[in-house]
Amino acid sequence: MGAARSRPCTLVVCRGCCCGDAGKHPGYDHDWQLERLRAAAADSAGAFEVRTTECLGPCDQANVIVVQPSAGGRRAGGRATWVGFAMDDDCTEEILTWAAAGGPGVAAPPVTLELQFISPPRAGRVRSRR
Repeated sequence: MGAARSRPCTLVVCRGCCCGDAGKHPGYDHDWQLERLRAAAADSAGAFEVRTTECLGPCDQANVIVVQPSAGGRRAGGRATWVGFAMDDDCTEEILTWAAAGGPGVAAPPVTLELQFISPPRAGRVRSRR
């Protein structure tokens, strides 16, 4: 329980079947995006962290990044926020700005980023991890 009390805001970056796929999204540097997110997290003095996961489900809205609240953000009412179509540099920078400011429950998201918020898939629609 101790670690959960101090958990920072976390960016969960989908890198499953469609997200991060140069074949589906040619001309976009998926590796650069992940490197940028990780570098910013390393420079954030622990304000947020980045991790990757397999398919999150809403493949028609790739790339998907879930912004999970910090422990303090969750106590303040923040909930995981799903961002779809997260591919351009502006979106990446807005996610980083929000995470560095504290993320859900702590800081308001950039208004333009809110336009990219998506609903998480229902449990039965998430792809199997087999």
